[in-house]
Parts: sequence; structure tokens; C-alpha cells
Amino acid sequence: MSGFARLLRAEWTKLRTVRGWTAGIVVSALLVTALGLVFASGSRSSCGKGPVEVPCPATPIGPGGQGVDDRFYFVHQPLDGDGAITVRVNSMTGQIRLPDATPGIRNVTAGVVPWAKAGVMVKESTKQGAPYAAVMLTGEHGVRMQHNFTEDVAGTPGRSPRWLRITRTGDTITGEESADGRRWAKVGTARLAGLPSRVRIGLFAASPGDLRVTRNPLGGAVSAGRFAEVTAVMDQVGVRGAATGRTWSQDDIGVDYELDGVTPHHPGRFARSGDTFTVTGVGDIAPKLDGYRVENILIGLVTGLIVSMVVAVLFITVEYRRGLIRTTLAATPRRGRVLAAKAVVIGAVVFLSGLVAAAVTILAGKPILRGNGIIPLPVPALTELRVIAGAAGLFAASSVLALALGALLRRSAIAVIAAVVAVILPYVLGVASILPEEVSEWLLRLTPAAGFAVLQSVPEYAHVIGYYAPVEGYYPLPPWGGFAVSCAYAGLALALAVVRLRREDV
Repeated sequence: MSGFARLLRAEWTKLRTVRGWTAGIVVSALLVTALGLVFASGSRSSCGKGPVEVPCPATPIGPGGQGVDDRFYFVHQPLDGDGAITVRVNSMTGQIRLPDATPGIRNVTAGVVPWAKAGVMVKESTKQGAPYAAVMLTGEHGVRMQHNFTEDVAGTPGRSPRWLRITRTGDTITGEESADGRRWAKVGTARLAGLPSRVRIGLFAASPGDLRVTRNPLGGAVSAGRFAEVTAVMDQVGVRGAATGRTWSQDDIGVDYELDGVTPHHPGRFARSGDTFTVTGVGDIAPKLDGYRVENILIGLVTGLIVSMVVAVLFITVEYRRGLIRTTLAATPRRGRVLAAKAVVIGAVVFLSGLVAAAVTILAGKPILRGNGIIPLPVPALTELRVIAGAAGLFAASSVLALALGALLRRSAIAVIAAVVAVILPYVLGVASILPEEVSEWLLRLTPAAGFAVLQSVPEYAHVIGYYAPVEGYYPLPPWGGFAVSCAYAGLALALAVVRLRREDV
């Protein structure tokens, strides 16, 4: 057995034979699971349908496995095989709901939100979440081609009138635009794998709500989304392909209903006068941002982290307090190896305990939430695995950092406080909406708390209106980038501890 392997075995023996340490690691995992499941059990939601309370409908799932918003007004025909549709978008107008100046009196102003959209679409079916590709004119972002909710390609920044065309050739969808209907430029292409022979092709309109964020200069912000709709006037409509040329069908896809379950809430509309089509739509065709997220179940993570960091600190400071470190170093003169072995052991043990705790909490918590009427936002399986593994990795990185601080400071209480201040305090301040947003983002970018970004399951999307702030669960660094910052702090602290150990007698 090599020298380092013997060190690992010795440190593992120390950890598992001290009952307080093993109990602490078990308690940290149990806290994550227990608090998460208690929170899930106590969370409830329902949607009223007249006198009866029923669970809210499930979020539609897009082709990529993510939860999506899929609400828009669709005027369409069947298309068998290859074909195309061309239209001129003449104008886009709309209305936006503002706070009522007089209670009870609706305050509505004319306007179009930046990501209101209208144009032409090929969609597998009228089912919510079905694959699609669309070319559109937007309120303020010019012509775009979007497909399958997450993908967005920019065309020209032009406004109406604008000619748009979308063409299907097998599984490949091509989007084009023109300023005069004669000279065409390609916007982009999309491949919708497995697209059936018969699809729907037509005109659409949608408008996400108007997002207003009110910021307090001293810290904190409040966001509010308000109703908005868009009306697009389109003409010079031409369709080509088998099964087209039939009567136009109309679907208000994803429309909500009033409490009676019958009356549509903010329905879309369609009117036709000769070759002129007027389509009014609300809602959005985009990844869903608002809702209960899978990482919300890990509410006990912070408490579990604190306990695991206490164990990590004691794993080194107890040897200093009792003078056992002299015996350890006498047996292993290469002092850096001692700390490295301790870091590997504590990191591996808390990683495994954190992995089990996070997996059990999420896998058991989701059915409990569903039973209480709460449907967590669907995410791809790999994203859910990353959240679980990321939680375990955060346990490991934070514990190694705490171990290093214990070796540097050599006082249990001081080292524990330092670890909590370094990891937990910036996180709490960053997500609590008590500091200016810029300060919160810098805290979650430059401190060991950056590693919490690995828990973010819903990414930011440039083409989706949203309040992308820490208080809403969005971090300034990408998931693995933030985790890398935490690991870098742990590595730096461990290196400094090795330097001190080598320079000083014990």
C-alpha cells in the first residue's frame, strides 16, 4: 500500500471512529431531507373551478423536456409533406394593462411589449408543447426565427410591413424575410426531428405580459407582470403544399378559463376581410420561468451545509487542541500530504452523504408536492441530475474550505464562524432582496457562495421577458462556473494552510 493510501485509511479511521463526527455528517444529511420533505408536505396549491377546488393543470413539456409556456392564437391549415406559407405583416398594435388609477376601473394603454410576436408557423399539432418553428415580427426585436421554445435566431431589426415565409422540406424548416416581397433573405433553419407527415401551418399572434420591476435604491425590488395583448394585421397570404387551401381553422391554444371553467379568460380573436387577416393573441411561446422549481425542495441545504462545515473544522482543530497533530506529523513528515488526505476523506464522505440526501429529497419531495396540487417546473433529466450532483459537490467544496480554515486558524469557533461568513452569509444576503441588485450579484460572483449557482435549474433566455435576479433564483455565473469559484476558494485556502503548516512548528 502506498504512503498516501495509508494516510487516507488512517484519516478515514479517525473520522468514522469519532461518533460525534459521524453523527454530525448523518445529521447534516437528515436535515436536508427532513426540512425539504416537511416543506413539501406543508406546501399546497389549488385552482378554483366554481365551488370545487381542483389541482392546477400541469405545465406543458417542450421537446427538450423543459416546462414551457405555449399560449397563442393560431389560424391554421393542415399540411401534408413539404410546403410553405408566406404573409405580409402590415402592422402590430396592442394594449397593456396598467395599475388602476381608480380602484375597480381598468386602466389600459395602447402599446406593444418588446417580445410581442406575430407571423407564420409550422407546428406538429395544436397540442401544447408540440414541436414547432416560426418566423415572426416582434414588438422591438425585429424579425426572429424561433423553434422548440428555447432556440432563437435574429433577423433584421426592421419593423412592419414585413414579408415572412416559412418552408418545410422533410424535417428541415427554413425561415425567410423580405422588405418588398421580391428579394428574400434567409433568417435561419431548424431541424424538427421526427416531424410527422401531416402538420399544421398558419398564422399566429402572442404577447407575453408587461414586466415592471420597481427597485429600491437602498436594496430590494418588486416585480409585477401585467396583461398585454397584440393585434397583427396580415395580408397577401399564400400557402403551398398538399392538403392546404382548405378552410382556415382557429385555435386559442392554451387559453385560461374563468372560475366557471367555461368562459375563456383574456381570449384571442380572429377576423377576416377578403385577403386581410386580423389576429389577436395573448400569452407566450417560450420556456416557462415562473413556478415552483426542483431546487426549491432543497430548502434544508443551508442548514445541512453549516453542520457539515462544523464537522470539517473539528476534523482538524481537535488534533491541534489535543496535541495529536504532533503524532500525526511525526508519522508523516510530508505535512502537505496530511492535509490533502484529510481533504479527500472529508470531501468524499460529505459528497456521498449530500448526494444521497439531495436525491432522496428531490425524488420523494416531487410526488408530495404533486399530491398537494403543486407541479414543479419540468426540467430535462440531465438538469435534475446536475442539481443533485451539484448539491453534493457544494457540500464537498464547502467542507474542504472549512477544513482549510480550521488548519489556518486552529480555533474551532473562529474557523466555524469564518466558514459561515464566507459561504452562507453572502448567499443569504444575495438572495434575500435586502441589498441593491448589483451588490447581490457581485456577492454571488466573487465569494464562495458563487457555488450555489450549480442549483439553478431554469436558465436565463435572451428572448424571454423575465426578472433575472438572485431573489428569483438566477445567479450571475453559469452553474458549473459558480461551482468552480467555490472550488477555487477551497483549493486556495488549502494551499495556504499547507504553507503555514510547513513553515511553523506545531
